[in-house]
Amino acid sequence: MPNNLASFAIHVDDVDRARAFYEAVFGWTFEPWGPPGFYLIHTGDETSPGIQGLMHQRHVPRTGIGLNGFEPSFSVDDLEGIVAAVEANGGTIIHGPGTIPTVGTLVRFLDTEGNDVGAMKYEVAPHT
Repeated sequence: MPNNLASFAIHVDDVDRARAFYEAVFGWTFEPWGPPGFYLIHTGDETSPGIQGLMHQRHVPRTGIGLNGFEPSFSVDDLEGIVAAVEANGGTIIHGPGTIPTVGTLVRFLDTEGNDVGAMKYEVAPHT
């Protein structure tokens, strides 16, 4: 069995602000699930469902800027569009775009909650 990413969780300070950010940047949809402020994240559609995501209120305060224990990167088709959407919706580009030979072009950004996130336009689509 391959060790593919099957699920991810985003811990946030402001659920409504973070939800609006990810809807605008990646086009994700959110489904209330469980306790108030807890969402399932749908990263794809019926044809290509993507990876299961979760978003909820952060339970432990962040301690400075930088990685908070996990470094996700998402495959995107339009890297320039993602950069523009990040900047237009309150995020900050912190790296790139930078090319990784034979892999693709990567940007890293801080979302509205200070989480470090990557977006990669792969030269060859990664295996899912």
